[in-house]
Amino acid sequence: MNIGELFSKGGFVMWPLLLLSILSLTVVIERVLFWWKILTRERETAGRVLEAAQRDWRSAGDLARSAIDQPIGRFLNAGLELKDQEPDVVQLAMEASAQEELAAMHKGDKILEAVIAIAPLLGLLGTVLGLINSLGSIRLGDLGTTATENVTLGISEALITTATGLIIAIVSLAFYRVFQGLIAQQAKIFQKAGNELELLYRKTWSGQNAGHLAKRANSSAIAPDPSGTSAEAAEPS
Repeated sequence: MNIGELFSKGGFVMWPLLLLSILSLTVVIERVLFWWKILTRERETAGRVLEAAQRDWRSAGDLARSAIDQPIGRFLNAGLELKDQEPDVVQLAMEASAQEELAAMHKGDKILEAVIAIAPLLGLLGTVLGLINSLGSIRLGDLGTTATENVTLGISEALITTATGLIIAIVSLAFYRVFQGLIAQQAKIFQKAGNELELLYRKTWSGQNAGHLAKRANSSAIAPDPSGTSAEAAEPS
């Protein structure tokens, strides 16, 4: 029995099951391509940007902007482009970017969840309708005769929709769990890279503020007083 025969014997419920399988397959293919592009370049990009940030903040920003087509690049760039802001502002910008990127990674989840929930129910509905049709043709006088052979065949054909619905749901669930695991992994990578970048920025910010305070202190020490003499010259000998 080929696929065409199974489809025809499954009844009209096979059509919505076919639609669900197409939706699930479309999402799976799109997500596989999405994750393949990310996972092959992500760790390299994060490592290069963080390494550059230890030496020069501007060069790290250039590297992050060159990887703007990747989620990790956009995430790091959200903090690197705010080089003159307070650390708390940079932290908020990176947290907002991380939430946006992680939300984009959940694309297609609702479709897969719907397929996982609906496909088995549609398969069960097709089986129930098939059983009703098969058992409804039985008459008491046909019991124990060869006339019941068609009923047995009808019951086996009715189970086709249940098997089809379960197969679609199981495959969709397998890919759904894989994608959820990848998203959880991304959340950890974002958190680690964000913490390292924020720590580097706070160190840079503290160093710059210390330098500014030292310059202001030196300027105040040698500033002339209103009488036109410096603070050092005004001291009695």
